[in-house]
Amino acid sequence: TTQLPKICLQAGCGRRGMIGHTQPRRIAARSVASRIAEELQTELGDTVGYQVRFSDQTSADGLIKLMTDGILLAEIQHNRFLSQYDTIIIDEAHERSLNIDFLLGYLKKILPYRRDLKVIVTSATIDVEKFSRHFNNAPVIEVTGRTYPVDIVYSELGDISADLEQLVVDRVQEIDSHHQQGDILVFLSGEREIRETSIALRRAQVANLEVIPLYARLSLAEQRKFFPHHRGRRVVLSTNVAEPSLTVPGIGYVIDPGRARLSRYSYRTKVQRLPIEPISKASANQRAGRCGRVRSGICYRLYTEEDYNNRSEYTDPEILRTNLAAVILQMLHLRIGDIRQFPFVDKPDSRLINDGYKLLEELQAVNSKGDLTALGKQLVTVPLDPRLARMLLEAAKTGAVEELVTITSGLSIQDPRERPTEKQQAADLAHKQWLDKDSDFISLLNLWRHLETKRQAVSGNQFSKYCRTNFVSPLRMKEWRDLRQQILT
Repeated sequence: TTQLPKICLQAGCGRRGMIGHTQPRRIAARSVASRIAEELQTELGDTVGYQVRFSDQTSADGLIKLMTDGILLAEIQHNRFLSQYDTIIIDEAHERSLNIDFLLGYLKKILPYRRDLKVIVTSATIDVEKFSRHFNNAPVIEVTGRTYPVDIVYSELGDISADLEQLVVDRVQEIDSHHQQGDILVFLSGEREIRETSIALRRAQVANLEVIPLYARLSLAEQRKFFPHHRGRRVVLSTNVAEPSLTVPGIGYVIDPGRARLSRYSYRTKVQRLPIEPISKASANQRAGRCGRVRSGICYRLYTEEDYNNRSEYTDPEILRTNLAAVILQMLHLRIGDIRQFPFVDKPDSRLINDGYKLLEELQAVNSKGDLTALGKQLVTVPLDPRLARMLLEAAKTGAVEELVTITSGLSIQDPRERPTEKQQAADLAHKQWLDKDSDFISLLNLWRHLETKRQAVSGNQFSKYCRTNFVSPLRMKEWRDLRQQILT
């Protein structure tokens, strides 16, 4: 990840245009850009810059640009042939997000018109033959990583969901009593599991143990906590953001419960869910590799070897398990042809395509022939799910834009209200002050107005403390505020 852009630079790329380098997450784009700039001995934002949602640290003279795949996708709207780049690196392609799959299809379409464009697709765990065939039998280069051996220790237990926190505590204590060196990385499915496991570890009172949470929304300053040298032993509790996107230094041990949250859409119920599911073999191997970067490591899998052997090889691509309305809308806007003929690596189910068109027709974004309407052209400009964007456009007719900007941006992020297992009653009582008996939407609006008024009256630290006292995540409130501002501008 950090060496390929430098190799491209040495090979003469970055002269006719920039070297574009995509990452699936903001946290990775920032940290990789910072690392490459450090290795090239330049200031971040000069030769090497990054652009993520709400933050652009690039310069006109820059040669290497790190960005999320969503940023590159947005640039297609203004520059169909991506002429500002002479090289594009699509990193962590095994993630198979909607954005990555769309980019892979789009790059295949424009390559005949951009014979000068170099495209590099990288990943530790992908079906290389399938990807090579997609790009007309492109050459495959295998680079063996300089990793240390990792021992895999399986659990004999079956279901771990009943007492996951205790299982993690037991493994941490076992590692601490038998091994002198090396930090511990624990993979968990979300912020709630991270919080509850953190509490359980602190209660266990393991000597000289520092517990640190890691998830995608952390600020750059908070991310930097992972990199300085430290005394004692660290336990990093992470969502799967640390699986492909971020190398946490000093890790000697991984504890892998073998689960992750995966977004799934049902065209029958019209509901997008986030169930916790078993991870694929490829993801499990990625996780194990996190502890073999700087020294020999041990990966403790909290599931049986038989369970591992029965898992699928790769994670299902997002395009096979999501609502396609937003993708269809973007494709119609960009005039790049029918989604049914678009060269996706894996073609989506025709039922999902029909469902996407049906939703857009209900929203009046397309007509009965599937053509984009005037209202559909307006929807594309709003950085929200088409259903939420449609609410916003309707609000313009009824004089409720300010309220709907707040509500739709609030619905686009994870609920900022927190409800820890051990303090559910206290949390419910704190949240009751914003409750509207007739409407969940108005409850959300009440929450925003109350906390925004408070934020403007106190310092940043006081506001964070006030949020936590009222069982609200200050990080999610910041994300809400940023998104709301983006919609307004």
